[in-house]
Amino acid sequence: MKLSIVIPNYNGENNLRNNIPKLIEVVREYREDLEVIITDDASSDNSPQVIKNLVNNTRDIKIIPLFNEKNLGFASNVNRGVSRASGEIIILLNTDVIPHAGFLEPLLNHFSDEKVFAVGCVDESVEDEKIILRGRGIGEWKRGLLVHSRGEISKSDTLWVSGGSGAFRKSLWVMLGGFDTLYDPFYWEDIDLSYRARKMGFFTLFENKSIVRHEHEKGIIKNKFSKNEVKRIAFRNQFFFVWKNADISNLASHIIWLPYHILKGITSGEIMLIFGLLTALIRIPVIIQSRLKVRKFFIKKDSEVIITK
Repeated sequence: MKLSIVIPNYNGENNLRNNIPKLIEVVREYREDLEVIITDDASSDNSPQVIKNLVNNTRDIKIIPLFNEKNLGFASNVNRGVSRASGEIIILLNTDVIPHAGFLEPLLNHFSDEKVFAVGCVDESVEDEKIILRGRGIGEWKRGLLVHSRGEISKSDTLWVSGGSGAFRKSLWVMLGGFDTLYDPFYWEDIDLSYRARKMGFFTLFENKSIVRHEHEKGIIKNKFSKNEVKRIAFRNQFFFVWKNADISNLASHIIWLPYHILKGITSGEIMLIFGLLTALIRIPVIIQSRLKVRKFFIKKDSEVIITK
């Protein structure tokens, strides 16, 4: 089975320098059937040179560098890397992620089932001097919105597979159209892709024997974007998701509850919800086109694909 590891990067020179050699050691046993693709999203730091050094200094594993001429955003950057990949299975890893030894085999075992689209990993991080294990996603339709949260990692299904650490079947990725670039620069693109796959009858699974260490404090979003900007984009993309993917009943519920969310945003001081809504509304024509395009392939209802616990 040919594998392609796709690593999107933006201004992550330190993560590249520190973490990619560790990744290479972990996956070296697969070197005969493996390629690593690093896609740089027009970084302004020294990332391009670090990537070139990694290519020159790694002899036994093929590293393919891709350099964007302008900054595209996470979804677009990942899509470019996947389009270049020759592997049957795509492993997406962010630069702030370091896999544990042996993480690949448990992931790959699931792909013997042709209905499996993607498999997620356990995300291990240290927060307040405690080890936190997450990675499995659950959610519920509540007051007209899909509200997602962390699920128990002992279970084998997941509502979505993270775009920062997960395995995806490339043939289905291509059929689904990959990440929707509507969600650029970040957030909700992986939930959207997994949800569309599930509504088309494919499986998204979770493997608790595959573990990656996630150094959240070194991630680009936290370090390069203000808290308010991150909130605005997250709210905007949550609205995008609902308008694009919700069944008619959930869409109607969303419209009914929308005045409540607006009033709550104003009274609670969560002004970024209002800005998120406004910046979403200006993309309504694109959303309508996208909704019409994807819905004709859905064979399952929201209630059939949602995972609440």
